[in-house]
Parts: sequence; C-alpha cells; structure tokens
Amino acid sequence: MTKSLKPATLCVRAGYVPRNGEPVEPPIVQSTTFKYDSSDDMARLFDLEAVGYFYTRLQNPTNDAVAAKIAALEGGVGAVLTSSGQAANFFAMLNICEAGSHIVSSSEIYGGTFNLFGVTLKKMGISCTFVHPDASDEELRAAFRPNTRALFGETITNPGCAVLDIERFARIAHEQGVPLIVDNTFATPINCRPFEWGADIVTHSTTKYMDGMASQVGGCVVDSGNFPWDQYADKYPGLTTPDASYHGLTYTKAFGKMGYTTKLVTHLMRDLGSIPSPQNAYLLNLGLQTLHLRMRQHCLNAQRIAEFLASCDKVAWVHYSGLPTDAYYERAKKYLPNGSCGVIAFGLKGDRQTAVTWMDSLRLINIATHVADARTCVLHPASHTHRQLSDEQLRDAGVPADLIRLSVGIEDVDDLLDDIRQALEKV
Repeated sequence: MTKSLKPATLCVRAGYVPRNGEPVEPPIVQSTTFKYDSSDDMARLFDLEAVGYFYTRLQNPTNDAVAAKIAALEGGVGAVLTSSGQAANFFAMLNICEAGSHIVSSSEIYGGTFNLFGVTLKKMGISCTFVHPDASDEELRAAFRPNTRALFGETITNPGCAVLDIERFARIAHEQGVPLIVDNTFATPINCRPFEWGADIVTHSTTKYMDGMASQVGGCVVDSGNFPWDQYADKYPGLTTPDASYHGLTYTKAFGKMGYTTKLVTHLMRDLGSIPSPQNAYLLNLGLQTLHLRMRQHCLNAQRIAEFLASCDKVAWVHYSGLPTDAYYERAKKYLPNGSCGVIAFGLKGDRQTAVTWMDSLRLINIATHVADARTCVLHPASHTHRQLSDEQLRDAGVPADLIRLSVGIEDVDDLLDDIRQALEKV
C-alpha cells in the first residue's frame, strides 16, 4: 500500500494502521517485557522462528511502527530505530565490519562521525581512510583495500553544506563490491531518497529534522534490501554464513532482503542495546507527521537568508546549494530539486573573534549545539563541535576556522533577518 503513496501521506499515515476501535496514534507501549501463554511460544521467538515481542531491548511495537514509517519514506525494506544518530552510524558499520575490517569515508562529515570512524572504530580494530568527496574516481578507488567493507558519505555535509555525488559514490562502491552507506539527516527523504541513486543503506539522526522540535534524541538505520550480500559472501560472513548463536541460521538465506536488518536487531541490539525509549519514538512520530511541511518552510527561509548573506559586504563567503553561485548548485538540482535543507555555512570578514562577536550579539537566534530545529540555531564549529580537531583536520573535514553554521528555523523570516542585521552592525 505505501509504495504508491506520496511522501506527505507517508509522513502522516505510514507505519501504523489502526483497526476498528483502536487509537489513531501509535500507542506508547511503555513495557520492558511481554507475556506468553507457554514456554514454547517464547522459545520460538528466541529461535527467530516466530514474529513477536518479548523484550523491548530488541523490539517494541511503538518503536517498530515509527521505524516502518521511516523505511516507507526512504523506500527501504526495513529500518531499526537507535538511541542516537551516532548509534545509527556505529551500528550500520558494525553490522558488516569486525576487527581487521576497513572502511572508506568522505572526509567532509559531521565531527562526531569523523571521530567515531577515525578514533573509536580504530580502537576496535576497524580502520578508516578519509577521502575528499570531490576527489577523482581514481583517488577514490585508490582508498579501497581488500578488507574494505563499506563506503560512507553524507547527502549534505554537516557543517560545510557540500552535496554528495551519490550516484558516483554508489557506482564506485559497487565496482569494489561493497555497499554505500549514506547519512541522509540534513536532506531527509522529503528532499532526497538516496536509494533511488544507488545507495544501499541510509542512516539518520532523527534528533534533527525528523523530530524537528528538539524533544528527543534518536537515530535510524534503513536498508534498501538491494545489496547482494551473498555475491560477496567472503566479505560478509556474519550475514552469509551460519550463526552459531542462533542454531546455525544464515541471515541472508532465512530472511532474504531483511537479512541485514534482522542481524542488526538480533546481534547489535541484543548485545549493545542502544535503543530509544517508546516515549521517544512516540515523540519522533509526532515530528514526522509534519516533516513535509516543515522542510518546505526551512528551505524557503534559508534561501532568503542565504541570498541576503551573499549580498552583504561584511560576509566573506556563503555555502548554500540553493544559490546559483554555489559550487554545488548544479549537483543540488539533480539530487535536491525540491530544496536542500535549512542549514547555511558562511564566514564573516575578520577572524574567529569576529564570528564570536556576531553570535554573541544575536537576540532571537539561539547559540546551540543543536541543528535542524524549528527554532533558528547558530554554532561556530571550530570553537564548539569540531574544537578537538587541528587546523589541518578542520581543513580536511571542510570546516574552515571562520565557518559559522546557521540552522534556519521556521519562524517569520523577516524577524530572523532583522536579528542577523542588527548583530552584523556590531562587527
């Protein structure tokens, strides 16, 4: 049913269909455990021979309804909610990697993800090679090794606002026999569906636009069901060979296109437990119901503000793919024809202190670590989210020291422009 519905309808109705006399909102099933009439009923669940619920660390009806909605929006076969966007990226990789594996990633990604791949996974024996997303095909191919298990990128980079050439990344990943994993947080499936351009797995920080109200922290991993794991069985034994912890079950054979998603739940959620609470999933669902409306307004407001900044003599540069002068304008027309997002990257003429003075002079706009909120937020990454990186690492990550990340909300744009102007008068 959901395949033929438009995104706006999916935002409101996908994932949960109430039966006669049932609530129209997915109920909050705030329970850790579920009761069964016989030992055999529960045993069949533990053996993955039956579908149902027995412990919320693995699955919960509220969480599953919201995950199903996101899967429908992305056009995937299945999805799993996680406790944060960081957990989503971690689980997406760990589901197919182990000690001795290697991944290739775009260097222009969120600072937390950069550290996850470059520092934390390294401690677990999983190495990463970072490559500039606009590197040549030859440079990108040169980063791959025999033990490479995935290629990763962000649809719209955080905080630099570069647009990924998804189709090219997918082509090269598939040449090398590995899946492309794309973090689609900034674009959301309203403005870009990476599976349509060849991506295999999509991740989200649902904390951002999907929630939209800064009310919950969460993440999601969505599988397209398209990557041929069995064709590369030697690379992905966790999916393609018998699992001793489940009586010799093989995920790709037992669950077909749902093999990747099922393994993520039965292994990673079972053992690491990075789940969202059903209450958080409920709040996320409320945000999803207006995602299509909010994204439109975020983009309209951001376009107006980006145009103002581009014309201001106190502004050194602006990165927003909706501007005809932007380096990613043509690429955005291909991947983001309905708009990109509400995030603008720009720099003021001056030094780091100039950015700080401007931010401290704002009266309406929030200085906050958050991004992609209904409220407009601003951050200086070199001083905040990326402060642990050296100047060289900042450059490699596409985060110049003067970069200001302005996340434009859905307030009246004229009020936002007034606040930006009065703060500019202070610098």
